[in-house]
Amino acid sequence: MAFMVKHMVGGQLKNLTGGLTEEKPEAEKTDAAAQGMTQEEFEQYKEQLEEEKQEREANFAQKKAERATVRSHFRDKYRLPKNELDETQIQQAGDDVTLPTELAKMIAEDNQEETHKQSVLGQLSNIQNVDIDQLKDKAQATLEDLKKQTENCSLM
Repeated sequence: MAFMVKHMVGGQLKNLTGGLTEEKPEAEKTDAAAQGMTQEEFEQYKEQLEEEKQEREANFAQKKAERATVRSHFRDKYRLPKNELDETQIQQAGDDVTLPTELAKMIAEDNQEETHKQSVLGQLSNIQNVDIDQLKDKAQATLEDLKKQTENCSLM
């Protein structure tokens, strides 16, 4: 309500005073003066802001490229179709993007586990109620028996 009264009466009151007070239009005030700086300080401030903005954008692009690298790695690992957006993000970052070290360690550990699972002993460990140590002992005992039998064999 007060806004309406001020809006309706305020303009007429200014006209009534006849412009006794000089008010500078806001366009004449410089940004530097509004900030309480000299023009030179203000220019330096603007340059600094622009440099910081460019640095943030570069860091953001680098992070996006790292994420795209991770996604493309998992797409390769699980044989999923490639995404062109990821490829372009990696290329825009300058192709110097590598996997983060922590993730690279995790991937190396996963690869070791997968190779162990793909081995014969790894497959046997997946079967329940199998004692691998007992199997190793039996296999060694069988090999020793075969060696003794071959030593005693007249054909060999």
